[in-house]
Amino acid sequence: MRQLWTMTRSDLRQRIRDKSVVIFAIIVPLALMAVLDLVIGDAQDEPIGPVTVAASVPAGDDLAAALVGALDGLGGDGAGGLRVTVKDAPAEQVRDLARNGEAQVGLIVPDGFGASLRSGTGKQVTVIEGDGGIGTQIVISVLQEAIDHLEAGSSSAIAGSRLGLTPAEVAAAAQSVAAARPSITLARGAASNEQLSMSGALVAGQAGLFLLFTVGFGVLALVYERDQGTLARLRSMPMRPGLVVGAKALVAFILGVVATSILLTVGGLLFGVDFGSVPAIAVLVLCVVTASTSLMFIVARVARTSEQASIAQSIVALVLGIAGGAFFPIAATGFVGTLLDLNPISAFIRGLGITYGGGGIGDIGVPVLIMLGFAVVAAAISRVIPDRGAGL
Repeated sequence: MRQLWTMTRSDLRQRIRDKSVVIFAIIVPLALMAVLDLVIGDAQDEPIGPVTVAASVPAGDDLAAALVGALDGLGGDGAGGLRVTVKDAPAEQVRDLARNGEAQVGLIVPDGFGASLRSGTGKQVTVIEGDGGIGTQIVISVLQEAIDHLEAGSSSAIAGSRLGLTPAEVAAAAQSVAAARPSITLARGAASNEQLSMSGALVAGQAGLFLLFTVGFGVLALVYERDQGTLARLRSMPMRPGLVVGAKALVAFILGVVATSILLTVGGLLFGVDFGSVPAIAVLVLCVVTASTSLMFIVARVARTSEQASIAQSIVALVLGIAGGAFFPIAATGFVGTLLDLNPISAFIRGLGITYGGGGIGDIGVPVLIMLGFAVVAAAISRVIPDRGAGL
């Protein structure tokens, strides 16, 4: 055991003196977090709206008023949600108001709208889209839903007439269907307990991505030392051969834990993110570092030279990091979705989402099992694939 710790301390001193470890494990990811936060971080937190709707609605038409009333469910307090203001305007001015930006949506309801629905004939409603971004799209979607709902009343009137209902019964059926409240409304809600904020996702994603580079400084040192001839001298010493590999793995594990902890702590402070329970976060960090270290042993066995090891490490890190959501979330279903869920970086970010939402150690069982399972599979693969010269 003393020999293991002696080699570990010696390797750690060399890695710490090597400024590339500090640069790639801490400085670069923190700088990238800052850049990404400046570019896209604020977009996630921007409020939607406000949206002004220029509406031309015939007076005394209850069904036309119900169409405009569908927008009432979109709120109006502006407290971080969508604020919709309906502005009455003559029909001939609605297009101009939407075109010059005074209104983001124009709505023209023709005269006789309600009567046409009750009779089953129907009339065309004009919706003009201005420039209002997501808020405009939400308003138009709600109006479309309301129009479809009113059209259902018209269809019921036609069906009633064909079934031989009296005019009064037809009008009553159409009125009942058309006046029903639209099914689409907008309500503010909290994020699920597995969803990080934009800044939190950036911090967690970059920590997971650069972890794969950090552990490589320890494990892939086997390849570098083999190329330099020092690995053969280490193996000639009176000690068990497995201690050399164990020391490299321990160095990689320590570097990974320290670097990831620093990134989550400093990143959380810089971007105002609280990831939640410290014990649960510690478990997630230990598990993802274990999985990443096991993966690097596969790279060390298949690489013939240090250059091949560096290239393979970069490819693996970028593929797993991007697929895990290091830069932007990726949603998929079916086999691809299942495959992405088995990514240790994805599981790490999902686990941090759980702790961010208030979860503890008892709530992160699935991400932990995925990361530990990945570590076991990677370790098993590293023992059965052909060794191309590293002598692991």
